Amino acid sequence: MQNLIIGRHPVLESLRSENPPEKIYILFGTRGAAIQQIQQVAKRQGVLVKEVDRQRFLELSSDPNTQGVVALVATKQYVDIEGLLQVAAEKQEPPFLLILDEIEDPHNVGALIRTAECAGVHGVVLPKHHAASLNETVAKASAGASLHLPAAKVTNIANTLDELRSKGVWIVGTDMLAEKAFDEMDYRGAIAIVVGNEGKGIRRLVKEKCDFLVKIPMYGTIGSLNASVAGGLVLFAAARSRHSSQINQGTK
Repeated sequence: MQNLIIGRHPVLESLRSENPPEKIYILFGTRGAAIQQIQQVAKRQGVLVKEVDRQRFLELSSDPNTQGVVALVATKQYVDIEGLLQVAAEKQEPPFLLILDEIEDPHNVGALIRTAECAGVHGVVLPKHHAASLNETVAKASAGASLHLPAAKVTNIANTLDELRSKGVWIVGTDMLAEKAFDEMDYRGAIAIVVGNEGKGIRRLVKEKCDFLVKIPMYGTIGSLNASVAGGLVLFAAARSRHSSQINQGTK
């Protein structure tokens, strides 16, 4: 099975990932520095690049956001929870994971994965059911980050939280009714941040498995933030806390 990656930056990132595309199609006449870079990197990687006419290109994708280039890549290879923890171990860092509890909008998933990758998260956990898959829409929304960030698909998020807790990982859930503000939390050490569904938030059983719940204070008329925005704030609060801790340890 193959996925279609669309857009110049996502295609370029796919070439740099551990799962490079099998073939790249460029709309005849498309030019630019990014296209030239794609061609150069593809040549080094031994990836076939083919220029095609508009009719053939539209058969591949009619999405208006292709920017004249698409890539065919094999379906993303998922890892297990141990694989995510191994990524952290290899970097000699305490685990930093993102868990998505039934987030259904691929644009939100893509935005969260992009933010997670930028924040230094070691991997993302997604449920197998009732959630967006890591498809071409997610790759586009994540600006290619979904091709780099290791991901695990699990049958039961609640059971996965139990597994992580047994391995010394603290679970931090986002909940608008929590007592503690997100920027009052100590995120140092091994942590997993749970972001819930766009409308319902974190499910009850998943919430009960969290060690801590944090909220983002609201000061306007609207009572909640978009899931990807809320998750992004918490992820970077954690990244700042962890990074400051590492700097302080290095100066001792």
